[in-house]
Amino acid sequence: MSVRKRDKRIKETIHLLEFLGLPKAQLNERSALTLLALLNLTPDKSWTEAEAVLIGVTPIMDWVKVQYKKNYAPNTRETFRRQTLHQFCDAGICVYNPDKPDRAVNSPNAVYSVTPQALQIIQSYGGDAWDQKLAVFLSQTETLVSKYANERSLEEIPILTPNGKVHLSPGNHNKLIRKIIEEFAPVFVPGSELVYVGDTGKKWGHFDDSVFKRLGIEVDPHGKMPDVILFFSQKNWLVLVEAVTSHGPVDGKRHHELSKLFANPVSGIVYVTAFPSRSQLSRYISEISWETEVWVADSPTHLIHFNGHRFLGPYSS
Repeated sequence: MSVRKRDKRIKETIHLLEFLGLPKAQLNERSALTLLALLNLTPDKSWTEAEAVLIGVTPIMDWVKVQYKKNYAPNTRETFRRQTLHQFCDAGICVYNPDKPDRAVNSPNAVYSVTPQALQIIQSYGGDAWDQKLAVFLSQTETLVSKYANERSLEEIPILTPNGKVHLSPGNHNKLIRKIIEEFAPVFVPGSELVYVGDTGKKWGHFDDSVFKRLGIEVDPHGKMPDVILFFSQKNWLVLVEAVTSHGPVDGKRHHELSKLFANPVSGIVYVTAFPSRSQLSRYISEISWETEVWVADSPTHLIHFNGHRFLGPYSS
C-alpha cells in the first residue's frame, strides 16, 4: 500500500474528527490512527466498510504499526488511553468495555468499541447523507454520552459511608474492598470509623481527613496508601487493610512501606491482608509478614494471626 494512500486516509480522519467536534488537542495523527483501528479501516477500504470492533490499547498500537506503518513506543500506551480514547468516550464516539461493563479499570483485557450511532455516521462520511446524519449525531451527542455513562454507573460498586454512598469502579478488587468494609469491620473492629477507601479507578475513593487531623497524622499524598483504613477508637488502633486479588499481601517490603507512611502515629497500627478465598491465600502464604493479620472473605468470621502474643492488635516497633 502506497505512503500517499495511507497519508490521505489519515488526513481524512483528522477532518472527520474535527467534524465530530473533537477539540484541537485530539486533531492529530495518533487520534486519527486510533479511530481507524477502532473501525478496522485499512487504507484500501472505503468508509462504508468501517466496522465496530472490540479492541484494547496495545492491540490498537499493533494494528497501527502493521496497517499504517506507524510505530509508537510501548511507553506511549497511556497517551493513547488518556489523550485520545478518554476523549472519544466523552464525545460519544466509543464506549469502554461494552462487552463486560464490570471489568476492572486496570484490567489488561480492557477494550473499546465505536458506538452504533457513531459507526452509522462514520460510514456515511463523504456520501450524500453525510451532512444530515452529522447534524443528527451532533444534536444527540450529549444524550448519548449520558446514556453510556449511566450504563457504566450501574456496574459501579456502592459502599455506604458515614458521609453518604460512595461508588467504586467495577472489578473484583473493589468487590473485595466492599466486603472488608461490610463484613470484616463489623466483626473485628465494631464501631470503627472508615477513614480511607482506595479505588482502582481513582486513588482516593473516600477519605475522611477529619480523623487524621484529630489524631495528628499527616500522610504523604504521593505515598502508596493501603486499600482501606479504619480507626478503632475503642482501642485507639489504626487498622490498615490491603485487599489482594492480583497484587501481593502485606509482606516484609509492604510492611516497611506502610510503617514509614504512618510513622510516629498517636495510635497503634494493625496490619491486615484480605483475600477473597483460601485458595487465593495459599498462593501468597509464604510471603505474608509476621506480626500481621489475615482475613479471608469466604470465611468472614475467622481471622488468621501470624505470630505474636496478641490475637489482634498493634506491636511496638
